[in-house]
Amino acid sequence: QVQVVESGGGLVQPGGSLRLSCYASGSMNSISAAAWYRQAPGKQRELVAGYSRYGSTNYADSVKGRFTISGDNAKNTVYLQMNSLKPEDTAVYYCNILVSGVNYWGRGTQVTVSS
Repeated sequence: QVQVVESGGGLVQPGGSLRLSCYASGSMNSISAAAWYRQAPGKQRELVAGYSRYGSTNYADSVKGRFTISGDNAKNTVYLQMNSLKPEDTAVYYCNILVSGVNYWGRGTQVTVSS
């Protein structure tokens, strides 16, 4: 069983930065791929950024140039660096990882961008 735990969320002013972390533990091989999703109140969950262990990444148009996804396989951790945050980035952010062909989700971390 793999457990996924997100951390790093919080309250930040517009224009500020946060770094989210996603740690995967349990009996597992290295992470094959990972992604960050977010869900704002009353909206559907949407893909924010994706990452593969071979280094490829992809981003939602709304975060390109502001967010960066990266991974550290040795630490079983995936990061999401978020810069130039906007109020519309406010949401619960969820981490999804792919290990041995199985997807695992964390419970999410709240990000609130407000002055």
